[in-house]
Amino acid sequence: MNLPNKLTSLRIILCFLCVGLTLRNTFFSLSWALFVFLLASFTDYLDGFIARKRKLTSDLGKLLDPIADKILIIGVFLSFLELGVINVWMVVVIMLREFIVTGLRLLVLNKGLVLEAKRFGKHKTLSQVLGILGIYSVLILAKRIPGNDVINFSYNYVIPIVMWYILIVTFFSGVYYLWANRKLIKTF
Repeated sequence: MNLPNKLTSLRIILCFLCVGLTLRNTFFSLSWALFVFLLASFTDYLDGFIARKRKLTSDLGKLLDPIADKILIIGVFLSFLELGVINVWMVVVIMLREFIVTGLRLLVLNKGLVLEAKRFGKHKTLSQVLGILGIYSVLILAKRIPGNDVINFSYNYVIPIVMWYILIVTFFSGVYYLWANRKLIKTF
């Protein structure tokens, strides 16, 4: 277990802390959840940077890193769903894409191959992270300044637009991933 893989494992642990803090749904807990989410997201960047710089990339890391990302992102989206901030069908579509791609990775791994994340998938992850940061910001401000018109507008209109963007990028990155690996999929 090298340093990048330890950082990835830490990200998984931080996910559960982030979800718990989010579900408390207070100004302070949401503020801490945002901090934990930022820290977890930073470990995603850091583990990849260290792995490439020190030539510590491994098959375990190539598989574990995207799984850790999915646990973090899906955990936070499920927290937002529980708080009534986002729609259930959007979370279902995001989860479906993640499970299909992860299932494909595991299937291919069974044959001794590892499918790395594609560039479009990295854009998907970035859009999800930025969207989650925006949603946390709105939730924190709504707790700090209740009844503010700008915050209410953001809550009612900006968050849904952000979620639509995330949904579209997530969906098409999944379609692209399946298309880019179609020859491999046909062998099954």
